[in-house]
Amino acid sequence: MDHREAGTLTVERPTAASELRVKVFADGADLDGIRRLYADPLIQGFTTNPTLMRKAGIADYARFAHAMLEIVPDRPISFEVFSDEPAEMERQARRIASWGEHVYVKIPVTDTGGTPTGDVVRGLSSAGVKINVTGLMTLSQVERVASWIEGGPSVYVSVFAGRIADAGVDPVPVMRSAVEILAGAPNAELLWASPREILNVVQADQVGCHVITVTHDLLKKLSLLGRDLLEFSLETVRMFHDDAQAAGYTI
Repeated sequence: MDHREAGTLTVERPTAASELRVKVFADGADLDGIRRLYADPLIQGFTTNPTLMRKAGIADYARFAHAMLEIVPDRPISFEVFSDEPAEMERQARRIASWGEHVYVKIPVTDTGGTPTGDVVRGLSSAGVKINVTGLMTLSQVERVASWIEGGPSVYVSVFAGRIADAGVDPVPVMRSAVEILAGAPNAELLWASPREILNVVQADQVGCHVITVTHDLLKKLSLLGRDLLEFSLETVRMFHDDAQAAGYTI
């Protein structure tokens, strides 16, 4: 850890990915990428969603999921329901949960009309289904979910910190408060969803977030964590110079 002074506080900054306390989950729907990342011990779990699957050209949901499970037989892995009707949502969730002990079922915090999915989450949780409640962006939602999952099996509570930041709101205080709220729910782990940069991994680590999901593309930058900034500056200057030379530019 690198200790940096910030006012009167000493801030610990990881100097390498291996020093992270937050668990890193790979978020994506590319099977080749998932296979490569499964070989990396830093990646402790995997997530996907219908949007990522559609972008990857996945046409058969169940077939893709089983292919993913063949690659990842023993780490937490989350698949999402796609129904907007409570009974069908629960049916899909039970089917997905049957695919493996390490499978978590993503349930959106509300349906598309904004109605909370508490009844579905409570029913599944009491039946022993491992859940990833997804799409949260407010602390009131975190408080509500904490009440839904009380006494149930392991749960991830996915707060979309990246989208909170997209709205011009600093997600760090929100996530710090979410950690405090979920301290009263021992079966829950806070998941920092939709990070936009490697700094978010450091922020998640510092606030005590349990898990952060990182896209395959962003994971390629994780090796930059802890880089000496003067060396990084020199590398950047050399890149601009070399590219200008390679292009044969003249003025």
